[in-house]
Amino acid sequence: MNIQPLLDALDLQEDAARAHADELRAQIDDLQTRLREAETHLEHLAITRQTVTGPADRLPAVAPELPELPEHPDSPPSSPRSTIRPGRYGPRMSAKPSATNCCRRTSKAPAPS
Repeated sequence: MNIQPLLDALDLQEDAARAHADELRAQIDDLQTRLREAETHLEHLAITRQTVTGPADRLPAVAPELPELPEHPDSPPSSPRSTIRPGRYGPRMSAKPSATNCCRRTSKAPAPS
């Protein structure tokens, strides 16, 4: 009886199974790396949450009343904020840049050479 074809078939199956196992090991290594990265990111988020909420935990439940400061006798009386119109005294800003004055020189000084 010739068993060589059987041994050749077993060699092929072993090679295929070995290649499949190697491929699965590579996938496992990749997944372990991604898992470590995700866990590190999760730890950083937990530290950030702790940093943000930590000071709030130390605040009193009720804000303490602050004493009113007396106005200085030489200062003018304070005016309400509603009388100030935003943008009235500042430079006007356009939403889009003007193509006509984007490169115009404003001074009469000679251009640097």
